[in-house]
Amino acid sequence: TATKNLRRIWAFPSVLLLSIAMVFSVHLSIQQITGSSIYQYLWSWTVNNDFSLEFGYLIDPLTSIMLILITTVGILVLIYSDGYMSHDEGYLRFFVYISFFNTSMLGLVTSSNLIQIYFFWELVGMCSYLLIGFWFTRPIAASACQKAFVTNRVGDFGLLLGILGFFWITGSLEFRDLFKIANNWIPNNGINSLLTILCAFLLFLGAVAKSAQFPLHVWLPDAMEGPTPISALIHAATMVAAGIFLIARLLPLFISLPLIMSFISLIGTITLFLGATLALAQRDIKRSLAYSTMSQLGYMMLALGIGSYQAALFHLITHAYSKALLFLGSGSVIHSMEP
Repeated sequence: TATKNLRRIWAFPSVLLLSIAMVFSVHLSIQQITGSSIYQYLWSWTVNNDFSLEFGYLIDPLTSIMLILITTVGILVLIYSDGYMSHDEGYLRFFVYISFFNTSMLGLVTSSNLIQIYFFWELVGMCSYLLIGFWFTRPIAASACQKAFVTNRVGDFGLLLGILGFFWITGSLEFRDLFKIANNWIPNNGINSLLTILCAFLLFLGAVAKSAQFPLHVWLPDAMEGPTPISALIHAATMVAAGIFLIARLLPLFISLPLIMSFISLIGTITLFLGATLALAQRDIKRSLAYSTMSQLGYMMLALGIGSYQAALFHLITHAYSKALLFLGSGSVIHSMEP
């Protein structure tokens, strides 16, 4: 019991720090309602005269919504995990991973440029690999985390190529410059629009893998091998929302490319029907919830594809809370059914 109480102490700072982050994010959101978006440039790392990496943060309505979403769901999952994981010997490791995951997610949504997004994108991918394979002694869990890792690498490679392509086209990685240049440049320059479409498609590929869209959806149902709080956090609320966030963030760029918008809608529609159909055939409670999540993410993609930004975000928020609740409830059911 002494060690258990000592371990319990470790859960407290995780919840406390995330609660502080939540208070700040609520404060930022209130500022957003009254003021304009905040862009803060922090420091730059100059490689040579032509190329410098700038780090900063961008707080706009999209960011503030995501900040509140990540912190509130994160706190609830942490509180639930304290009881759920209390008998597990990997209790401490679990809280380290999950706190690292929350940090990476918060870094991702406050990024002000593409290279910063990519950096945190990879960290989120790494955390998901560690969390899905949390019980790595089980062969199923070990293969599931490898599957998730490899599938996400496909999307990440596309994302990196897309980022480099846009840097080559526009000479900047900052969102503000990117949208300005792209919107002036695409209508006036027909020849290079093929290259722009290709780079935009590659950026979309990153979101497809992260948000479990067809055909890179195969990792999501197997990822249910991790502990239930992980399923609630990663696969319902935050990690799969990263892909939707990326598309929403880059929407001003995609809107000027009708071909890409149609393609986003198509992928969303296929995922929507495929996920819902597969969910009907599942016997396992968590797998059916995973396919249902995939279907709902298809809805969000479809909404973004037809340019309905508000509808996609509204669905993202409502789905994140309800699906996290469903997953945590299913965890209690699984616990009570165990002999």
